[in-house]
Amino acid sequence: MLLSLTRRMLFEPAPRILARLAWTLGWKGSRGMAAFQKRAARGVRSPAVLFISLTDRCNLACRGCWVSRATPSRELPLETLDAIVGEWKQRNRSHFFGLLGGEPLLHPQLAALLERHRDCYYQIFTNGTLLDDRMAAEFRRLGNVTPVVSVEGSPSVSDIRRGGDDVWRRAMAAIEACRRQRLFFGVASSLCKNNLDDLLCDAFLEDMIRRGALYAWYYIYRPSGPDPAPDLALDAADILRVRRFLVEARRRHPILIVDAYWDADGRALCPAVEGISHHIGPGGDLEPCPPIQFARENLRDGTSLDALFQQSTFLEEFRQLAAANGRGCILLTNPAALRDFMDRPDIRDTTGRGTGLQELAAMKPRPCHDLPGQEIPERHWLYRYAKRRWFFGFGTYG
Repeated sequence: MLLSLTRRMLFEPAPRILARLAWTLGWKGSRGMAAFQKRAARGVRSPAVLFISLTDRCNLACRGCWVSRATPSRELPLETLDAIVGEWKQRNRSHFFGLLGGEPLLHPQLAALLERHRDCYYQIFTNGTLLDDRMAAEFRRLGNVTPVVSVEGSPSVSDIRRGGDDVWRRAMAAIEACRRQRLFFGVASSLCKNNLDDLLCDAFLEDMIRRGALYAWYYIYRPSGPDPAPDLALDAADILRVRRFLVEARRRHPILIVDAYWDADGRALCPAVEGISHHIGPGGDLEPCPPIQFARENLRDGTSLDALFQQSTFLEEFRQLAAANGRGCILLTNPAALRDFMDRPDIRDTTGRGTGLQELAAMKPRPCHDLPGQEIPERHWLYRYAKRRWFFGFGTYG
């Protein structure tokens, strides 16, 4: 597996794409994580990775999505994005950013942001319907982008789940455009009841490998937003099946398989609780993570984003609350406690709908990736090393 993966990594992306990946994401990324670990050891919680929702506009209406378009729509202007990226790379040595939406490709100044900070690396989470050859060629020219295209099941399941027409075919067309331009790109899948058999299998990974994807990122579905679809949520047996498959598939297939749920020993973790990453919403709000849309601080509250993160008692109290409720996702395991915490006059609902508290009140506790006594350690040395290097824990859980 490792020899085949190495061969793919060396020869499938364009040479300049590979060089930028190694330098910006590899070398600079490791320095950024080392700087984060030093800050964490001093008790300073300033995240290594920022996920930024550029806009709340989207051309699909996915079930279970926490994003809905506000009136008027919210969008971070280029000057604000420029300031965020510029400060973060200078103050924190962090050169990697996750760009989300809505649909981030709808942001009219996306290319300008990527151009202004070509010394940074961006992972763009897209539904793929707008990613054509022209845009893929622009990403190749810039050299600092890894698109990750959402694939949510079979053609029929994709249309139902995503609230659009011909979504699967258009996602595959985006993948083909990335392959033709020899980008370093991946696919992302939110695993739920109606796509688990389609996506959590060797056949899916083999198909994505044939189409040129170099990594696959699996998520566990979290019923949230205006159309939460709780019937799609996984149960404990499903989640254990997910973990078993990931561990075994990593030893079989020449594709990087990403998750942000388990450490090297198979113990659950939450990147937001660890402080590794936090989210900036399309209205400039500093949120724990993308699906938990509440905040106290906003970019407008100060001149230094780093100071806002370090001084945020809201984020620190959230981390403590979530850690006290286990190692998993508090949104799934204890939405009532999360609602009680957020129901305070100094905390704002940042959904754009104004219904965040009601949505939490309607949620029922569900299993998550924290399955005590059923931990499955990583079995491939590469993943053990990577997770111990970057996801080993910082004393958050005691």
